[in-house]
Amino acid sequence: MTASHTPARESVSPPIGYRPCVGAMILNAEGLVWVGRRIDAPGDAEGRGTWWQMPQGGVDEGEDAAVAVFREVAEETGMRSVTMIAEIGGPYTYDLPPELIGKVWGGKYRGQKQRWFALRFTGDETEIDLAPPGHSAEFDAWRWAPMSELIDQIVPFKRDVYRAVLADAERLQILHQK
Repeated sequence: MTASHTPARESVSPPIGYRPCVGAMILNAEGLVWVGRRIDAPGDAEGRGTWWQMPQGGVDEGEDAAVAVFREVAEETGMRSVTMIAEIGGPYTYDLPPELIGKVWGGKYRGQKQRWFALRFTGDETEIDLAPPGHSAEFDAWRWAPMSELIDQIVPFKRDVYRAVLADAERLQILHQK
């Protein structure tokens, strides 16, 4: 009988999971969507460049996703005059590019697992504040944009999620509600 030999394995880290996250498609009375231009910060998960995106952010442990979306919108845009239209759906997942995995979000996540919500902005644009008290600015500019512009404006590794969110919003006829 021969003994089998199993080579020693290198220590392997457990698989990195997905960060729980929400996204907000905020529509104005004309059916345009709010987008913010990401601040170009070295090492940011979105990468370098001039990218525009809808508000999104992490869900705190034990926090309801519908509560989290209103909190994230207030933190990133200052908007409080928003009402829920519907949950668009999810979960939608995306992976970070390989060069960012293990470097962002404390190295805990390979990407995000998102639930998206459609909201209606009912306030005056003067309430929009990209650096509300108690939160670091994530955007340096904002605008209302037609849905047709969103895919080309988002960082490439999030484009499939945006396509899916827009398709689901269309299927639910969210984009046609006034």
